[in-house]
Amino acid sequence: MRRIARVLIVDDELLVAESLRRVLADEFEVTATTEPAVALARLTSGDEWYDVILCDVMMPGIDGVELHARVSRVAPDIAARFIFVTGGILLPHVQTRLEGISNLVLAKPFDFAGLRELIRRRTSVRAPMSSDAG
Repeated sequence: MRRIARVLIVDDELLVAESLRRVLADEFEVTATTEPAVALARLTSGDEWYDVILCDVMMPGIDGVELHARVSRVAPDIAARFIFVTGGILLPHVQTRLEGISNLVLAKPFDFAGLRELIRRRTSVRAPMSSDAG
C-alpha cells in the first residue's frame, strides 16, 4: 500500500488555508493552521512528520521566513521541505526577505493542478489511476 503524502499549510488567512486544505485533501493528508507558532511546535516537536510545508511569507508575528529560520536551527531537513507562498512576490520587501533562501516560492493565486503535481513530484506520490485499465 502506498503512503499518502502529508502536507502542512501555514497561512494567516483562514480562507486561503482552508481553501488549500480542501483542494488538496482528496489526494494528500493535509493539516492547516493560521498560527505560525502552532506550526513551529508541530515541526520541531519530533512527533509529527510532513513531506511538504506550504508556508505564507507575510504573516503577523512570526512571518514565514522567520518560521523557516527557526525550524532550520532545530531540523534543517524539515526546513528544506518548505515551499513559500505569497501574494506579494513582486514587492521589494518580500524579495528582500527571501534573499538567500533556496526554497521554492509560489505566487498566489495558485494553479491548483500545478500545485498538486509539484507536491506529487516532491513526495514521489503519483496521482491515483482514473481509468479501469490495468
